[in-house]
Amino acid sequence: MQATPLPTLALLMGDSAGIGPEMMARLLALPANRTAANLLLIGDACVWKDGQAIAGVDVPTHTITELADYVARPGDVTLLDLDTLGGKLPVRGQSTEEAGRASFIAMEKAIDAVSAGVAQAIVFAPLNKHSLRIGGLDAEDELRHMQQRFGVESFVCEFNIAECLWTSRVTSHVPVREIADHIDQQGVEDAIAIIWGALRQAGIESPRVAVCGLNPHAGDGGSIGREEIDIIAPAVQAAQRSGKKVLGPFPSDTVFIAAQRGDFDAVVCMYHDQGQIAMKLMGFDKGVTLHGGLPVPVATSASGSAFDIAGKGLAKIHGLQRAFDLCVRMGAAVPRNAATSRIAAVTA
Repeated sequence: MQATPLPTLALLMGDSAGIGPEMMARLLALPANRTAANLLLIGDACVWKDGQAIAGVDVPTHTITELADYVARPGDVTLLDLDTLGGKLPVRGQSTEEAGRASFIAMEKAIDAVSAGVAQAIVFAPLNKHSLRIGGLDAEDELRHMQQRFGVESFVCEFNIAECLWTSRVTSHVPVREIADHIDQQGVEDAIAIIWGALRQAGIESPRVAVCGLNPHAGDGGSIGREEIDIIAPAVQAAQRSGKKVLGPFPSDTVFIAAQRGDFDAVVCMYHDQGQIAMKLMGFDKGVTLHGGLPVPVATSASGSAFDIAGKGLAKIHGLQRAFDLCVRMGAAVPRNAATSRIAAVTA
């Protein structure tokens, strides 16, 4: 039987003013990671050198300057040097246009690598969303930008994973004052369906999904808002009619107690912090963010750019390692013409 070829992972160092380059250096210094997949690191050579110095490692690296020159080199890292910064490192520990622009251009090149069939997954160290926006990102976040670039018209969603518990959410990076306006029945149904399908592909035959309410106490029967009655409950009922094990809406301040106990495989949240606070308390260092609904798996650690400890050699890589492992497994299953094949985000 012919062995499955190793996937190629496009790797991004994240915000160059944060802990991302150090984390990527620690990750790729491990020999087992360098042989688990073909590795195309995208970014500036000066940032890569700095990340290795902070981490105290020396990673075998072959440098190219054009994507067309990429050739898989098992056991080594191939750096696509973009030289966006002109050899000058940005101010460490601060959000700057220069660092954001470098992150954005590297992300664009990773998308190009996927679109050209060169890469079958993208793994990125922590980005800084403010830096990205002042550096050129016009979309709500990197997920929506990738959705546009890949031409995906269907629902996409961030999955957050802590050990065996998954979350999806109806809204993501929108101002709090606008959240309720973005909640509709179709959005709730989509957030249920995408995570239910992903869990099925992950090997859970009959996923158990809990759905959060939007308001305190899940609306208290309508006395603290009617979104639960008019929007969320009908979406839950629609999912139940299709045969899914879905319950809710539950108050968000108690549903994660049941989920952590093992009563549910996933929780569908209405907005970003509703799930993120709980998930990061459960496993901040080991958490993974997975972008669901794109043509290839795209994953990162749940931790942020951590400007406060940038350059101090304190960054942990548990979450980034789990994101890397996830993309190795998923990327191996991606057809080599993945640019035209839409797959669901799954894990093992």
